[in-house]
Amino acid sequence: MRVISAVSAAFSGSVVRGALLALAIAAPLGAHAAGAVEQLRAFARDTQSASGAFSQQTRASTGRAQPAQSGQFAFQRPGKFDWRVTKPFEQRIVSDGRELFQFDPDLNQVSVRKTDAAVGASPAAILFGNGDLEKSFTVKELPARDGLDWLEAVPRSADAGFSKVEIGFKDGLPARLDLFDSFGQSTQVTLSDIRRNPSIPAGTFTFTPPAGVDVVRMGGQ
Repeated sequence: MRVISAVSAAFSGSVVRGALLALAIAAPLGAHAAGAVEQLRAFARDTQSASGAFSQQTRASTGRAQPAQSGQFAFQRPGKFDWRVTKPFEQRIVSDGRELFQFDPDLNQVSVRKTDAAVGASPAAILFGNGDLEKSFTVKELPARDGLDWLEAVPRSADAGFSKVEIGFKDGLPARLDLFDSFGQSTQVTLSDIRRNPSIPAGTFTFTPPAGVDVVRMGGQ
């Protein structure tokens, strides 16, 4: 069975529950101008939309790596986003701010759930939410490593589905997310080609299930 991406797992309520990127602030901050926590606050405060590319890989507690995945993303606050896996298979997760659609062409299936319920206290809330970070997470600075400024965000909710996420910033841009669950599994998401506050076509965040696709509504919708 093909492994579902970490991002897909985030919205399907799996153990990792979220692995979505982060983006720029309105004006670049040097690595020594502000720590990672302040850069994250600035990003949440000042970035209303963004687009870019990502790559991600999940490792089991044994260290065994699953196949790497890559694709493109776009988001617009609050709650609108489009996350497209293009390699090694195709998959799309898109939210219009009210409903979230997870489309898996191989399964010929679309699952639909409320965006608020799907994102919840997941790492996706850091990117797509209203910026009230410390309401859902305990946030603290970590030592610099790999040329990045790091912070740790631990969910306040016991049922968040993951134990913590570490976010690395460089020059005001989030460059990497490392997610960890209680079973020892980790997911690393690397961000690139980031555009801050671009003009994004309105249709980017709308989704109409293709004809003949099985539509499954979650949570009693």
